[in-house]
Amino acid sequence: MGWSERIRVLALGLIQRDNRVFLSQGYDPARQLTFYRALGGGVEFGEPSARALEREFWEELQAELRDIEYLGCLENIFTYNGKPGHEIIQLYRCGFVDPKFYECESLQFQEGERTKIARWVAIEPLLNGELILYPEGFSQYLTR
Repeated sequence: MGWSERIRVLALGLIQRDNRVFLSQGYDPARQLTFYRALGGGVEFGEPSARALEREFWEELQAELRDIEYLGCLENIFTYNGKPGHEIIQLYRCGFVDPKFYECESLQFQEGERTKIARWVAIEPLLNGELILYPEGFSQYLTR
């Protein structure tokens, strides 16, 4: 079974402050499309999803989280770079322990061998469709 034939279980963190949300910027080369999604990552076998969320934020940003609150589960069936994908997402609202993360506009981080960018993104362009936000259904958890 190849990577695209497996269902991935992810833990993602919704971090919001005022009218902005902290998101990872992505790009789909097949569709030439820039999009945004919450940060987090894969849940390992035997690992509670809240713990996976904390681990992923530490591994990628060296950031500790606080006030972790479970919001719900989303299912994401999608195509990325011409290949099908399927994810089950455990979504959490949370915040940063270190206030420096609220002060930066953007930062680079490593996800495996890829360099990515996380940034504070205004909520309105995400809600009105100017900017693309994945997974579908995520925007219902944003507060204005």
